[in-house]
Amino acid sequence: MNALKHINKYFLKYKRQLIIGLIITIVARVFSLVMPVVVGKTLDVVKAKIDGGIIDSEVFQHKLLINILLIVAATIISGLFTFWMRQNIINVSRYIEFDLKNEIFAHYEKLSLNFYKKTRTGDLMSRISEDVGQVRMYAGPAIMYSIQTAVLFLSVIPLMIYQSPKLTLYTLLPLPILSYSIYQLSKSIHQKSTIVQQFLSKISTFAQETFSGISVIKAYVLESQTNANLVLLAHESKVKNLDLAKVQALFFPLMVLLIGFSNILVIYIGGKLYISGEIASIGVLAEFLIYVNMLTWPVATVGWVSSIVQRAEASQKRINEFLETKAEIVNTVVQTFRISGKITFKNVSFTYDDTNIQALKNISFELEKGKTLAILGKTGSGKSTILELISRTYDVAEGEACIDGINVKNINLESLRNSIGMVPQNPFLFSDSIKNNIRFGDVNATDEEVIEAAKNAFIHHNILTFRNQYNTILGERGITLSGGQKQRVSIARAIIKKPKILLLDDCLSAVDTETEEEILGNILKLAQNTTTIIVSHRVSSAKNADKIIILKDGKIIQEGTHNELIEQEGYYKELYNKQLTEKDS
Repeated sequence: MNALKHINKYFLKYKRQLIIGLIITIVARVFSLVMPVVVGKTLDVVKAKIDGGIIDSEVFQHKLLINILLIVAATIISGLFTFWMRQNIINVSRYIEFDLKNEIFAHYEKLSLNFYKKTRTGDLMSRISEDVGQVRMYAGPAIMYSIQTAVLFLSVIPLMIYQSPKLTLYTLLPLPILSYSIYQLSKSIHQKSTIVQQFLSKISTFAQETFSGISVIKAYVLESQTNANLVLLAHESKVKNLDLAKVQALFFPLMVLLIGFSNILVIYIGGKLYISGEIASIGVLAEFLIYVNMLTWPVATVGWVSSIVQRAEASQKRINEFLETKAEIVNTVVQTFRISGKITFKNVSFTYDDTNIQALKNISFELEKGKTLAILGKTGSGKSTILELISRTYDVAEGEACIDGINVKNINLESLRNSIGMVPQNPFLFSDSIKNNIRFGDVNATDEEVIEAAKNAFIHHNILTFRNQYNTILGERGITLSGGQKQRVSIARAIIKKPKILLLDDCLSAVDTETEEEILGNILKLAQNTTTIIVSHRVSSAKNADKIIILKDGKIIQEGTHNELIEQEGYYKELYNKQLTEKDS
C-alpha cells in the first residue's frame, strides 16, 4: 500500500464528500434491515392465521397492508440513500481521476527532451489512461464496497446472532470460501487481462505504425506481408481473449452456487432447529434467507476489492516512477526578464547523456542584438545543439550560454522561451486548421496577422488553392501538406510571434533556392531588431548573414562574413563553389 499513499492527499481534499458518503451508507443499511425483520413478522402472522385463525380477518389484512407499506417505504428510502452514497463516493473517485491525470500531464510537460528520448509514447499514454483508471477503481468502488461491507457486517451479524447463534454459524460458513474463491478468480482475471491489454497495445502500435507508414508499405508492395503480420497478432490476441473469457465465465456461476449452498444450509439447519424448538418462529428462517442474500455480494466483494487494491498498487507504482522523475531543466528564477537578444557562448562544451556523444567542444562566439548568425557544417557537427542550448531544451554542462550577458540558467524559463521563435528541422503541425497552426505562435493574433505571416513565409498563395483555404484541417502531423509547405507554415508560426530571438534550424531544406531567398529576404526585413540564427547546409541561406561560423566535429573551424570566407581556403569556399556549380548546371 506504500505506492497508494500518493493519493491520500486527494482523500483529504474530498474528505467532506467521503464523510457524507459514510453517513449515508450507514443510513441506507439501517433502512435495508427493516425488510427482513418485517418479512419475518409477516410470515409469523400468516402462520398464526393459518394454524388457528386467532387473528380477526380485518386485523390480519390491516397488519399485512401495514407490513407491505413498511417494506416498500424502507426499500425506496434505502434505494435513495444508496443512490446518494454512490453519488458522493463514486463522484469522488472521478474527481481524483481528474486531479491525478492533470498532475501527471503537468509533470510530463515539465520533463526534459532527454526524458522523451528514453521513454516510449505508449508508456506515457498507458500511465495516464489505463493506470489512472485502475487507481480510480481503488478510490471509488473499492472504498465504497469496503464501507458497505463493514457497515453491513456490523449491523446484520449481531441481529443474526441475537436470533440464533447456531444458525448464524452454519449460515456464515460458506461465505469465507466464497470470498477466497472470488479473490483467486479475480487474481487470475487480472493476470489474463494484463496479457490481453499487452496484446491490445501491440496491435494498436502495429496499426498506428502501419497507417503512419502506409506510403512506404505501398511503395515496397508490402501489403500482403503487413496483413499476414497483423493476422498473427490478432490470432494471438483472440486466443488470449478466449482464455480470459473462460475464467470470467466462472465468476457469476460460482457466486450463484455458493449463494444456493448457503440458502440450502439455512433451510436445512434452520428447519431442524425450528422443529426441535431452538428457533422460536418460522419467520426467523425467512429473515435468515434474506440476510444471507444481503451478505453474499459484500462478502464476494472482499475478494474482488483485494484484487482491485493489488492492481491499483501496481498501477500507482508505475505512475510514481514517472512522477518521481526529476525535471532536468528547472526554472529557478521567479522574476520575469525582458530580453533584448544579445547572445554569447563562452567555452561551451556539451555531451548528450543518452548517446554519450560530445556534440560541442569549447565553442565561443558573440552575436549582437538584431544581428544575424549563420551556422554551417556537415551532419552531426553540432549545429542544432547550439539552438537547443539557447532555448534551454538542454542545459550547458561546461562553459556558459548567455543572453544579454546573463547565463540562460539564471533567466526565467517562461520569459526566455516566450522571447524565442523556434522553427525546428522537422516541423510539427497539429491536426487542426492551418489558421490555428499559424496562430499557435500567438493565440491572440487576428486573421489579418495570420495572413500577413503566411505571406512573409511565402505560403499564402498555396493556402488559397485549398478548398477551405485557412480553415483547411491538416491530417496527423500535417500530412495534408508537402514537406516544403509544412516548413513554411512552421516559419509563419514563428514569425507571427514577433520574437526577440529567431532560431531557424535548417527549416528551408525542402524548398527551392528562389523560394528560400524570398522567405529569408522577408524574414530579414521583418527581423531588423530580432537576433536571428540560421542553421543550414546551403551557402544561399548564409550569405546575407552578419556573421557565419563553420562547425566540424563540434568545433568552430571557420568564422567571418560571406566575403571573408570565400577568400579563404576551407569548407565554406568548397561548399560555395560546389553549390554554385550545381546551380549553373
